[in-house]
Amino acid sequence: MANFEKVFIGKGKKIDGYDIVRVTVPLEALQAIAYNYEDTGKDYVTFEVAKMKDEDQFGRTHSCYYSKKLESAAKPAPKAKKKSIGKRNVMVTS
Repeated sequence: MANFEKVFIGKGKKIDGYDIVRVTVPLEALQAIAYNYEDTGKDYVTFEVAKMKDEDQFGRTHSCYYSKKLESAAKPAPKAKKKSIGKRNVMVTS
C-alpha cells in the first residue's frame, strides 16, 4: 500500500451565509505542483481543501494541501506461516 504525506500550501475561510470557502495559496506553491494534461495541452493544479477542527487566530476555517506519494523503502519480508506436517509444526516462508 502506498503512503502519502500531506503538504500544506495555504488556508481559507468560510464565507458567512454561503457554502463558499475563500482560499489563499502562494503562486509559487501552485506552480510547483502544476502538471500538464496531454489530452488537452492545458496545465492543471490539484489540491484538497479540508475543514480544520478549530479556527486559527486569524479566523481561518480551512486548510489547503496536496498529497505527495512517499518513496517506499525495501519491501518487508514475507511473514512466516505455520504449516502442520504430521505431528510437527514447520515454519514456511512464501
